[in-house]
Amino acid sequence: MTKKVLYTDFEGIDNVIADLLENKDIKKGITRCNLYKFWNKVVGQKFGAKSKPYGMTYGGVMIISCANAIVGQELALRKQMIIEKMKPYMKSLRITLKDIKFDPKKWENKED
Repeated sequence: MTKKVLYTDFEGIDNVIADLLENKDIKKGITRCNLYKFWNKVVGQKFGAKSKPYGMTYGGVMIISCANAIVGQELALRKQMIIEKMKPYMKSLRITLKDIKFDPKKWENKED
C-alpha cells in the first residue's frame, strides 16, 4: 500500500521572516535586544561582567540584573552618567529611557 503525500503551498522563508518582522512586539524585542548589546560599552568591562540588562517596562524603565547589591549600588551612583552615555544608542533605535533600576535578585549565575 502506498502513502499519499499531500503538498501545501510554502511561501518561502523570506516571506515568513518578513511576516514575523511586521509584528510590533517582535520588532520591539529586537530593538531592545540591540540596545542591550551596548551595555558593556557604556558601563565598561568591570561592571559589564557583573551586570546585564534584564528587560524594560512599558514606562521606559530599564531593569538591570546585578551580581550583588554592591554592584547595584555602584551603578546606581553612576545612573545619570549611564543614561547620558546611552542616549546616542537610544536615539538611533528610537527608544525612550526614563530611568534605570538595578536588581540583584534578577541575576542568574551562568557558572552553575
